[in-house]
Amino acid sequence: MKRMKLGYFLTGFGHHVASSRHPDSIKGGGMNFKKTIEQAKILERAKFDFLFMSDSLYVDKKTHPDMFTFFEPLSLMSIIAMETKHLGLIVTGSTSFSEPFNLARIFSSLDHYSDGRAGWNIVTSGINATAQNFSGKKNVDHDLRYDQADEFVDISKKLWDSWGDVDSQNLHEAGKFLKDEQPKPINYEGEFYSVKGPLNIEQSPQGYPLLVQAGSSKKGTEFASKHAEVVFTAQNDLDDAINFAQNLKNQVVEKRGSDQEIVIMPGIFPFIGETRVEAEANYKELQDLIDPEMGLELLSSYLGDSDLSGYDLSTPFEEVEVDKGNNIQSRVDLIKDTAKKNNSTLEDVMKHVAGARGHHIIVGTPEDVADRMEEWFTRGAADGFNIMPPLNPTQFELFVDKVIPILKERGLVQTDYNEGTLREKLGLSNIKIHS
Repeated sequence: MKRMKLGYFLTGFGHHVASSRHPDSIKGGGMNFKKTIEQAKILERAKFDFLFMSDSLYVDKKTHPDMFTFFEPLSLMSIIAMETKHLGLIVTGSTSFSEPFNLARIFSSLDHYSDGRAGWNIVTSGINATAQNFSGKKNVDHDLRYDQADEFVDISKKLWDSWGDVDSQNLHEAGKFLKDEQPKPINYEGEFYSVKGPLNIEQSPQGYPLLVQAGSSKKGTEFASKHAEVVFTAQNDLDDAINFAQNLKNQVVEKRGSDQEIVIMPGIFPFIGETRVEAEANYKELQDLIDPEMGLELLSSYLGDSDLSGYDLSTPFEEVEVDKGNNIQSRVDLIKDTAKKNNSTLEDVMKHVAGARGHHIIVGTPEDVADRMEEWFTRGAADGFNIMPPLNPTQFELFVDKVIPILKERGLVQTDYNEGTLREKLGLSNIKIHS
C-alpha cells in the first residue's frame, strides 16, 4: 500500500515571518544548536522520512528572521548525521553560486557520514541580492539559470559515476591509485563548466544523493522531470495541485520512462489548536505580529521587487502593478492566482505571503489537519508533505504529538523505518552506477 511521506522543513523561531516576535518561540532561533539536535531526534522517534534544511546566501531587510543568522547547512547536517540513524538529511545547494566538483564532493561526503541518507535540494538562486555576494551585480536570467543547473547536475552525476565499480582497497594494495585509468576522468567541456575529474572521494552508499528540486515554473518542471526524485512545491488549491502533480508525472514518463517514480511534496503551514476557535486565535495572534513595512518589503521581493510603497493596504490586489522580472516565477503566479480567487486586498496578500510565503495554510484541530492531508494524498495532489510549523516549538510539538498519531492510526504514514538508504526507505529505486 502506498503511504504518505513526511518531511520536516527545519526552522529556528518558526516559519511565520513574525515568529521571532512571539514570546513562546525558541530563544536563539536557528542558532540554538542543542534544540536543533533535540528536534532531529524527535523527528526520528516520530518516524519522519527526512529533515530538510534550506539555505540563503544573503541578508537584507527582507530576510526571514530565521535566516538572519544560522548555521551553514551542510556542516550542520554532518553533525546531525552522527546523532541520528534513519532520518533522511536533505540540504539545499545552489548551482548558481557553487562549482560542480566542490558540491559533488561535499554531498558525497554527507552520504558517507550518514550511511546513505543524504539528499540534495537543487536550487538556482533567483534573488539578485545573492549575486552581489559573489562578485556579480545581477543574477543570471531565469531560464538560463536552469540551463546552467542542468549542466551542473549532469557533471555532478558523471563525477559520482567516475568511480564506477572501483574497489579502492585493491587500488591501495596495488600501489597504483590510478591503475587502468580508474577512477576515470570525465573530461567535461560544456557551455558553463569545464571539469576534468575524477572525483577524489569514492562512491557513497547511495551512489549519489537523493535529488530534490523546488520550483514550479515551466522551466523548473522541465528540469524536475529530467532530474528530480522528490519535488517540493507551493500549492494552495486542491485542483491546481492535482493538475500540477499529474502534469509533472506525465513529463517524467515522457523523459525517463514509466519505471521512474517521482515524489511530490507540497509545503503545508499548520496552525493547530485543541478547537477551531483556538486554532484561529493562534493564527490571528501571529498574523497581527507582522510589521506592515517588513511585510510589504517581503511581498515585494517575491514580486520581482515591485514598488508597493505607494499603495493603500485596502487596494484590491488585482489593481496592483506586478512585474515578476527575474525572480521565482512560479511563486509570483501562485500569489496572483490565489489573490484573484479570494478577491484579496493588498493587505490580505501581504499577510498571507509574509506569513506563509505562498504555502498552503491549514487552520484547525489536529483532526482538521489530518483530514486535509488525507484528502490531498488520496486525490493525487500530493505523495507527502513538507511540514512547516509557523511557530517553534509550540506548533512543531502540536503536529508531532497530535497530528502524527492520527495519521498513523489511519495507516497513512510509516510506523517504522525500512532498512537501507534514503531511497530505499522512500520506496524509490537505487541509482544504477555506470562503470
